[in-house]
Amino acid sequence: MAEARPDAVVLAAAKVGGILANDRYPADFLQDNLQMETNVIAAAQRLGVEKLVFLGSSCIYPKHAEQPLTEDALLTGPLEPTNQWYAVAKIAGIKLCQAHRRQHGADFVSAMPTNLYGPGDTFHPEHSHVIPALIRRFHEAKVNGDREVTVWGSGTPMREFLYVDDCADAVVHILKHYSGERHLNVGTGADVTIRQLAETIKQVVGFEGELVWDTTKPDGTPRKVLDVARINALGWRAQVDLETGLARTYDWYLRHIDEARTV
Repeated sequence: MAEARPDAVVLAAAKVGGILANDRYPADFLQDNLQMETNVIAAAQRLGVEKLVFLGSSCIYPKHAEQPLTEDALLTGPLEPTNQWYAVAKIAGIKLCQAHRRQHGADFVSAMPTNLYGPGDTFHPEHSHVIPALIRRFHEAKVNGDREVTVWGSGTPMREFLYVDDCADAVVHILKHYSGERHLNVGTGADVTIRQLAETIKQVVGFEGELVWDTTKPDGTPRKVLDVARINALGWRAQVDLETGLARTYDWYLRHIDEARTV
């Protein structure tokens, strides 16, 4: 950073993963993310970076917070246990940006995107999030001629998903149009059940077998959808609908299948 002397920094680096990865590697999720954000934010302040946007996650909010989730819900209740390690690290990043604003006058802001997906995602069978994991599993089941695919949980939890290009557009918008201590939610403001998501991915991939729900596995937070009124008021809205985004993601997966299977 000292060599490049950037005018702006977007801190998107993170160790991420689904419920299984969070459960298996809690120390990694907490420690690695704390180190990334502390190193980058401190260096940006020390070197006089004009603007920094820290990206967190909607998992920072309490498990049973009122829906849709407003920015004011932060730290009002217990976190979802299956991803608390990651959430605590991201909350610390928000507070670190706020602390540098107060102590040093640094124009550091935080944005909390909802669940992201799209080209270039991680499609690892154990370490990926729900959309890339299901795309891979449905595709391999189709190729192998399997009659069914098992999906974790009951299918009833509701989740919101944001296409990566929309997230990138939101970050640029925030760089240009927002300066404040409060973090901003970034999302579509709309959610679907995991069952609806799985059925849509199944259709996009072209898998013709059955879905089997493994209700012995955890569901996670019952519902998680963001209130995006504040960023909408700044003139930004998501543009890519879920089915279009899933089709684009699957197309990318097919064109990079050998690469995607190794990460």
